[in-house]
Amino acid sequence: MNDHTYVGGELELFAQANHWKRYWISRLRPFLQGSVLEVGAGIGTNTLLLRNGSEKRWVCLEPDPRLAAALHDKLTASAACRTSEVRTGTIASLSPDECFDSILYIDVLEHIEDDHRELREASRHLHPGGHLIVLSPAHAWLFSAFDQAIGHCRRYTADGLAATAPGDLRLAKSFYLDSVGLLASAANRVLLRQSLPNARQINLWDGFMVPCSKVLDPLTGYRVGKSVVCVWERRP
Repeated sequence: MNDHTYVGGELELFAQANHWKRYWISRLRPFLQGSVLEVGAGIGTNTLLLRNGSEKRWVCLEPDPRLAAALHDKLTASAACRTSEVRTGTIASLSPDECFDSILYIDVLEHIEDDHRELREASRHLHPGGHLIVLSPAHAWLFSAFDQAIGHCRRYTADGLAATAPGDLRLAKSFYLDSVGLLASAANRVLLRQSLPNARQINLWDGFMVPCSKVLDPLTGYRVGKSVVCVWERRP
């Protein structure tokens, strides 16, 4: 994402993964409130599902001008999201005094080379008591041709992701999601070695594996999964 042109081709493919999106949204919903900044909003698929009308303000920040234009068109066509604001830029392009109650990085931080600096910048735009929320792919041992093809710099453990945040943030929550999907990612890493899954594989994962994960993840205490989430709170 450094040159502001997104190299991945998976956004449209994963746009229909509604079981997965609604699953992680249900886990993050308690931390969304007031004014929200969504960093790397892409083509707006997550925005359309995340917004429920209770938010005071929603800013979509997207560095790729092509994606930002598509995002603007999609949100303008949605009655629920017409109050969303689309900006072409990065966290560094925000005004220094502009702050939010919630800042979201959904499958974005792993694309950014200097992730520590990114979160330092983000923390400066959080109101006291506000939440910084990151969802990213988990486990370096799962790094595959797929990760490389879509511009991932890394995958995280829960501890590794937690360590990227600056000291003025307090870790409020850390957990893994999609324990069954972890097996599919491992199979791709070891056997299939695909740079991009096909629509049939996405439908199998989203329609069967994700519902199974919703049952199994609580039994593991959310300690196993192919995705990892950290939520931090800005200290007063």
